[in-house]
Amino acid sequence: MAAPATSHQSNPLITPYKMGTFNLSHRVVLAPLTRQRSYNNVPQPHAVLYYSQRASNGGLIIAEATGVSDTAQGYPDTPGIWTKEQVEAWKPIVDAVHAKGAVFFCQIWHVGRVSNSDYQPNGQAPVSSTDKPLTPQIRSNGIDKVHFTPPRRLRTDEIPHIVKDFRLAARNAIEAGFDGVEIHGAHGYMLEQFMKDQVNDRTDEYGGSLENRCRFPLEVVEAVVNEIGSDRVGIRLSPFAEYAECGDSNPKQLGLYMVNALNKYGILYCHMVEPRMKTFAQKIECPDSLVPMRKAFNGTFIAAGGYEREDGMKAIAENRADLVAFGRWFLANPDLPKRFALDAPLNKYNRETFYTSHPVLGYTDYPFLDEDSNGVAS
Repeated sequence: MAAPATSHQSNPLITPYKMGTFNLSHRVVLAPLTRQRSYNNVPQPHAVLYYSQRASNGGLIIAEATGVSDTAQGYPDTPGIWTKEQVEAWKPIVDAVHAKGAVFFCQIWHVGRVSNSDYQPNGQAPVSSTDKPLTPQIRSNGIDKVHFTPPRRLRTDEIPHIVKDFRLAARNAIEAGFDGVEIHGAHGYMLEQFMKDQVNDRTDEYGGSLENRCRFPLEVVEAVVNEIGSDRVGIRLSPFAEYAECGDSNPKQLGLYMVNALNKYGILYCHMVEPRMKTFAQKIECPDSLVPMRKAFNGTFIAAGGYEREDGMKAIAENRADLVAFGRWFLANPDLPKRFALDAPLNKYNRETFYTSHPVLGYTDYPFLDEDSNGVAS
């Protein structure tokens, strides 16, 4: 039963919002979070509990980044959606989220050069916009160092095959029951490797000018829209970020170009990462803002990146976003919308268990405000 409206007047995060044909009861979105518990790239039964715990009636949930093909992988045990087995494995997870009354989108991705030959078919080199290698990186757990195989630059005639992989992944997501897909165009992965001038060094029609660099991501958008309909398509962008050595000389221009181009396809939403998040978990003071992109984009605008309750409320109140995505806090607080509504204390997250392969630890064992419910019976 809905709480009296008066109790939430001071919290814009807990107000209804109509996103296309979807009626949302609040503005708190589960951000797509890589959890590395999909053994052999197949979603597992333990994900049923994980996602249904975080589902609420009228809430929007975005599934973890999900590979579009066997060349799209770059991490252990991340899910895919290119095989029949993977599609079937997603179905009970989607059903459990829908049983809670939530809206569920699948984030589809290709990691590009953020990979090594261990994750590639036949041990081949990863593919990218470039053949420039990535230097070894400290994993986001802050401990492990990861080495990347130098990538192979995609030939011009190979790019349509990757576009097709995204299109088929979108079709498979709808077959699995998802309400739509979010195209992963952020965080230094394949689509950003084309968009950003500090990585893309191509001399064909996919390199050089801003228009050329954005051509491939927009071809992906067009193909996915044509496959499943614009009202089921979102995209995630991080023009200001520099994840995986993927920066741009004019991120504001890039962001504005992309949202204006996206308007032509009429997609449902644009999910953009705040400029303050240059790299993983590093929040910096920054004069840049997403407001110009928010004003230019015609659809729903989702802001993400280092948000907590107070600045999330402020972003909605000041009309800087329609919805706000939360990652670490939603991971550690499966009932986050309820806690935000009540201004209840939050569980602390444990970064050391973000990416362990355990089916429970750091995954489905974070307590609810009302422990009796425990996410099973409620």
